[in-house]
Amino acid sequence: MTITVLDTYPAIREILQAPASERPELLRAMLQPAAGMYKYFPGEVDLVAMHGMGSGFPLDRDGERCLEALEALHDAKAWTRIQGALEEGVSAQLAATPGITVPDITVLLVLGDPGDEHFMGPALGMAANGSVTGYLYLNVWPYPENLARLEATAVHELNHNLRYAPGGVVWNPATVTVGEQVVSEGLADAFARQLYGDELGYSRLAVAHLHDDEVYRKVLSGLEVTGMQNFTAWVHGDEFAARYGATPVGLPAGAGYVAGNRLVDAYLAATGKTAAEALHVPSREVIDVAGQRA
Repeated sequence: MTITVLDTYPAIREILQAPASERPELLRAMLQPAAGMYKYFPGEVDLVAMHGMGSGFPLDRDGERCLEALEALHDAKAWTRIQGALEEGVSAQLAATPGITVPDITVLLVLGDPGDEHFMGPALGMAANGSVTGYLYLNVWPYPENLARLEATAVHELNHNLRYAPGGVVWNPATVTVGEQVVSEGLADAFARQLYGDELGYSRLAVAHLHDDEVYRKVLSGLEVTGMQNFTAWVHGDEFAARYGATPVGLPAGAGYVAGNRLVDAYLAATGKTAAEALHVPSREVIDVAGQRA
């Protein structure tokens, strides 16, 4: 098992300082080692277009602001810290579940887009994905809160990667429910909290409404919803749904993270398991046990 955190710092710096006409191809070359994260997409994927759609740093504006932010990431030793956190996370997970398969993992860290109001506002300057086996994607704007959470964010995404790796939980697009994603977010946060404590381990999206019972009950009412096009509203909230063309359901940002943390905490309390030990527990079991405890 090898963890490769791509050293994107010099590449991003070169892109931001290059003539505008050269930037797309330089970006494409930087992204190519992580192209496998789109392996389930139909047809050929335009990596540069996907970068833009994912709120990655712009190629045609905000150059100086992005260079300053890039240096903030570099000064924070972001790449080294993420590498160390993932190695620590894998060790902790294997100690709890020694029989699992840990794939080789490629990590792409990019700088976000300061001109994207949704990314900088409701998304809190962070977009990450660990759902595709063997790849982690972290898009960060160096808000102080995000820099402080780099390790926790990395192991959160690692938890997703290992949950859905071969031999683990199968994500079937035809049958998967909101409940599975909600529980997976709660498990990933619980794993981050196991390693880094509550102050840093909670996803920032979870914090504002963590103790809001109305939000919690509303999400519980949607746990059986299927159709992945519906998940954004239930998990990330209405502002995210509106951004991506989904139908709002009356939930604030991070609602699914709130419910996931509360469900998982109830399950762990009832069973005495650690988050690492619960890596492959079916979401149905978590929901049922947590429901009995509530």
